[in-house]
Amino acid sequence: MKTGVLLVNLGSPKSFSNSDVKKYLHQFLMDRRVIDYPYILRALLVKALIVPLRKKKVSKLYQSIWTKEGAPLISGARKLKVELERELGENFQVEVAMRYQTPSIQNGLELLQKGAVAKIVVLPLFPQYASATIGSIYEEVFDVIKKWETIPPLSLLGNFADDEGFIRAFANVIIEQKDVTSFDHVLFSYHGLPKRYLEKADTFQRCNTRGCCEKKCAENQHCYKANCVRTTMALSQELGIESSNYTICYQSRLGKEEWIKPYVSDVLKKLADNGMKRVLILAPSFVCDCLETTVELGEEYKEEFAKLGGVLEYATSLNNHPLWIDYLKKTILDELRAEKKVTAISNI
Repeated sequence: MKTGVLLVNLGSPKSFSNSDVKKYLHQFLMDRRVIDYPYILRALLVKALIVPLRKKKVSKLYQSIWTKEGAPLISGARKLKVELERELGENFQVEVAMRYQTPSIQNGLELLQKGAVAKIVVLPLFPQYASATIGSIYEEVFDVIKKWETIPPLSLLGNFADDEGFIRAFANVIIEQKDVTSFDHVLFSYHGLPKRYLEKADTFQRCNTRGCCEKKCAENQHCYKANCVRTTMALSQELGIESSNYTICYQSRLGKEEWIKPYVSDVLKKLADNGMKRVLILAPSFVCDCLETTVELGEEYKEEFAKLGGVLEYATSLNNHPLWIDYLKKTILDELRAEKKVTAISNI
């Protein structure tokens, strides 16, 4: 009797052609958890403004990172599947899925269904919880599986922002590439979100409380910004970086609405004004290198800081590092052991 594991990431277009990029952007940006405006307004904004203006530029960006194996995010996920399945052993079936485009979540779940798995573990590959990522994946899983006549036991994992194994793996990947102590400053860059999204998700109305993000508590355990702070604090401690030598910042802003601050560009300018010449930028919200890391951090911000007279270096992400695979294996096995303990106790 096998356990099914579904690894889920964001997604990429089928190719870098304008038509495939258009399909991808439509599906991605029409998700109500990504852009939360009412449907008609969202459709007008996405289909009449954002996609027509951005598809050619995005297509060129994807072309610049495309490999013989396709989009790095998808090819990397397939390699991760093979490695993790080998580590877990013959009692597991691992599939990969993307929230947008192919391979779809529906396709991944159906492959597990055909494999006659006894239970399914869904693992979104996002360290910090956000409604637009993990929340959207959960919703899509529910939408698919609710149509099945037979629904196996389902475990939803995610939000491993400061898990010891994740932090250790990420720190080791960085140390293998860079001498952290040789830089004037370190930036921990996370994918941005509109500030309004944080307040909307704040059930306990703590979002504007001073110091809320720095304190780990039940009320902010699913707050994206608080999770980013927790990742940074744990990772900086593992790397031996003093709080005065690093800054948390946010990238990938879209539109004129206020997003979580500070923005990367503003921080880079401030560092340059303060005489910082060598800066290391890390991206702990991405477990696999993709457009936002390879191009945005590794090229665009690098060029931006060079114009300000400095050198910006990027340390690549976890990708298929053995410690990352070990962490995923342990997380899945720990979840299954915990389920068995609960079952045993309930049967007493």
